[in-house]
Amino acid sequence: MKHESLNKYKDSFTHYTELRVQENRNNRVQLTNGDVTGNVATTESGVSARVFKDGNWGFSSNPNITDDSIVSVVKASTENVQFMNTKDSSRCGYFLPETKANYDIDLGTKKDRQNQKYWVDFIREVDAYIENKFPELLSRNLVLGGLDMEKSLYTSDGSESYSMTPRALFAMALSIEKDGAPVSIMNPWGGLGHLEDKIFQPSDYFSDIDALVEKLKQKADGVHANAGMKDVILDADLAGILAHEAIGHTTEADLVLGGSVAGDFLNQEVASPLITLIDYANTYDGETCPVPVYVDDEGTKSEDVTIIKDGVLKRFMHNKDSARHFETEPTGNARAFEFSDEPLIRMRNTAFVPGTSSLDDMIASIDDGYYLVKTGNGQADSTSEFMFAITMGYEIKNGKIGRAIKDTTISGIAFDVLKTVDMISSDMSWSSAGMCGKKQLIPVGMGGPAIKCKVNIGGR
Repeated sequence: MKHESLNKYKDSFTHYTELRVQENRNNRVQLTNGDVTGNVATTESGVSARVFKDGNWGFSSNPNITDDSIVSVVKASTENVQFMNTKDSSRCGYFLPETKANYDIDLGTKKDRQNQKYWVDFIREVDAYIENKFPELLSRNLVLGGLDMEKSLYTSDGSESYSMTPRALFAMALSIEKDGAPVSIMNPWGGLGHLEDKIFQPSDYFSDIDALVEKLKQKADGVHANAGMKDVILDADLAGILAHEAIGHTTEADLVLGGSVAGDFLNQEVASPLITLIDYANTYDGETCPVPVYVDDEGTKSEDVTIIKDGVLKRFMHNKDSARHFETEPTGNARAFEFSDEPLIRMRNTAFVPGTSSLDDMIASIDDGYYLVKTGNGQADSTSEFMFAITMGYEIKNGKIGRAIKDTTISGIAFDVLKTVDMISSDMSWSSAGMCGKKQLIPVGMGGPAIKCKVNIGGR
């Protein structure tokens, strides 16, 4: 798709303008109990322009990528903002911060690409292993797929960038029957890169599948949690979703402007002094993050945002317009999922910073509590109140791991929960499968260390 020299259209710019050409490519294979229930490959591409003038925006998009269509979307966006300004002149004289960034990165595979039949055969071989070794399973649902996001951007500030960011995912959900009811477990693999870079031989997953089925059987024979406020350890998956859903969203500046509780807490203590929370732009500890963003979709160089530092809320995530409002610098958090989407303030890779404790010591410190490992769906709101499903966890009794527990939930006010954190593990684990649904889907990275805290857990 790579579209060269978008700057040749700059003569059609009248006001501040962002011009973006983008192509998203999806391929997906799904097997349910051995039957192919999905086998698709799609491409969505086009051009969009966004224009800012006197505090208002004009936007237009077109699925055709030609010289004429590119000029036409710039013209339409300009006309749209001029129309908006005739309706609302209250923000006349507002100007966006100027940013200029240039970056060109292609993270695609250098290997030969496999066709769809290859991946159908791959997933069938994995499924056959599960069916033959574990005939007692009630159901098997396997999904294998990839998403490529390829973008070229030019702005009137002079930013010019190109990125091709692929993500590969292999996930399975298995269930078994216990006392007449299904019990399920799910696990994803994959991450940044094409399928050819992340998914190799079917046999690579056999030992992981064996371990997953063992956990499923433990869960089927498990017990209900005792409801109430409990000492718990949230493993990386749980810590990651807490960081993203319950804290991260409250500190996106557009939601702060919409009334998020975080707007009242800036420069105040909102968590234990052990807590530092960062939205990483593209690297952590010298390694590329699951969703690296080098230049955002407004042409701003992406930077790490330290949201909470040693328990104190320090900063929000910004696009250009919110940075203008708060009289600060944009952070490179403006992202759009499809060519026809306007950029929104979005997280990239949000995680707590690791601490100094070992997981064994954290478990040993709890007399009666829970080690919570996997999460399903969940929800949080702008007050930081949350409820998350727990799909895998264990009792902790007298400092030792006990029986598995059945599906349950945890809930609370995230900022209150963070004040109870008294241990954080020294390891770091990133999730590979995150998709955030704020108005438009978009890939995100989340994860972190394990954290020990107090939270309300559901029971029978």
